[in-house]
Amino acid sequence: VQLQASGGGLVQAGDSLRVSCVASGRISDYFMGWFRQAPGKAREFVAAITRGGANSYYADPVQGRFTISRDNTKNTMYLQMNSLKPADTAIYYCAARWVYTATYARGGEYPYWGQGTLVTVSS
Repeated sequence: VQLQASGGGLVQAGDSLRVSCVASGRISDYFMGWFRQAPGKAREFVAAITRGGANSYYADPVQGRFTISRDNTKNTMYLQMNSLKPADTAIYYCAARWVYTATYARGGEYPYWGQGTLVTVSS
């Protein structure tokens, strides 16, 4: 499957933004996630969602502010980001894997990645 992330941009602290990830194939086959990489830092897990969308998982820094969702009829996954902070500035990547495991936060276990979309939050 090929993934393409979009929707990034420059926003101010406290603003909201939604990024999207469109897949070339049927995303209902995949467990999917969002990761991010800030300048000079390692890539980190942000959120993940099961195939049908019934369950989602979040990193502590975004819990309560970000919401992951998917529309399998549109082969699209979303990340709604509210109350953005300068610390959220990063390139956001979408990723897909075949199955859920308890190690869903490990980026190395996702074989499919999008190209990333830059989110910049100014103070």
